[in-house]
Amino acid sequence: MSKRKDTGNFRDNLIARGEEARTVRKVVAIVIISIITILVIGGISGYIYVKSALEPVDPSNEKGIEIEIPLGSSTSGIAEVLEENDIIKNSMIFRFYIKFKNESGFQAGNYTFTQSMTFDEIIESLKSGTIIKEPVYRVTIPEGLTMEEIAAIYASKLPITEEEFLDKVDDLEYINQLIAAYPILTEDILNPELRHPLEGYLFAATYDFYEEDPPVETIIENMLDKSQSVIGPYLNLITERELSIHEAMTFASVVEKEAVTQDQRKKISGIFYNRIEAGMRLQTDPTVLYAIGGHKEKVLLSDTEVESPFNTYYIDGLPIGPISNFSEAALEAAINPEESEYYYFLHDGQGNIYYSTTLEEHNAYKAEYIQ
Repeated sequence: MSKRKDTGNFRDNLIARGEEARTVRKVVAIVIISIITILVIGGISGYIYVKSALEPVDPSNEKGIEIEIPLGSSTSGIAEVLEENDIIKNSMIFRFYIKFKNESGFQAGNYTFTQSMTFDEIIESLKSGTIIKEPVYRVTIPEGLTMEEIAAIYASKLPITEEEFLDKVDDLEYINQLIAAYPILTEDILNPELRHPLEGYLFAATYDFYEEDPPVETIIENMLDKSQSVIGPYLNLITERELSIHEAMTFASVVEKEAVTQDQRKKISGIFYNRIEAGMRLQTDPTVLYAIGGHKEKVLLSDTEVESPFNTYYIDGLPIGPISNFSEAALEAAINPEESEYYYFLHDGQGNIYYSTTLEEHNAYKAEYIQ
């Protein structure tokens, strides 16, 4: 009887151990399968991540991005600059790629890259110290131009028409999007009496385009980016002058149209402030020409009588908006004028300007120098 009992217990133990072993094998199999699944998923995800990081940020974006590689920059430092400026997606992957390719000899300097550039193009540019992505178009917009004149230049240099450019800068839905994106743009530019909302805000500079057919929005926003970078440092001074941004832009445009040298700009700016404080009208001819919408060798008395919110012979104070774009020097002069006792100035047509404290002096200069 005891022997049978022992045999039964032994068989039960064997069965229990067999079941336990099967359970262990199942658990081990599940763990192994889970680990393999995780490794496979991780490997695929890692592959996709690395593959994506090796590709251009935006293959279709040919807009130039200017960056500076300082002297003595390490490979890590260069990679970080590139990532910070959205030239590459991941600085670590870029560093690994450089090591894998055994690349070195990168040069400091100023570069223009695009988000469409590959790692190899960026590396080649950094090694040679030159820009691989040469601009397709280079357009220079001078100071003192109206929106129509700017449109004409772009139409002559790029595959767009003047109408396309002007339609976009006058598109109120687009203008409201720009107001939300650019702090220098305020609701002042929505005044329906303005000829163009962005008049005066598209900064005079040289612009490079890296696309065969750049969208009009790219053109406008490149110019606003430049305006933002130039105007930004002066915002505190504009506030100290108790001017709005729009008033400062307007003031700068009038100064731009009246003077050539910085000395002239500062003197004339000071005269405008003197006249405003004295309750006198600015009476500046460029505002008359903008009001009548034309160019004339000589402004006539009948021109000065035109009823326009731009005509400073007709209105008090500044025009309701800029009459042209302007240079940084004109903006600086508009908010940092030269103090003087002058209230009048006269151009002689030869580039000289004569300043007067009284109307009698002014009229004497006019009789002598204006034929």
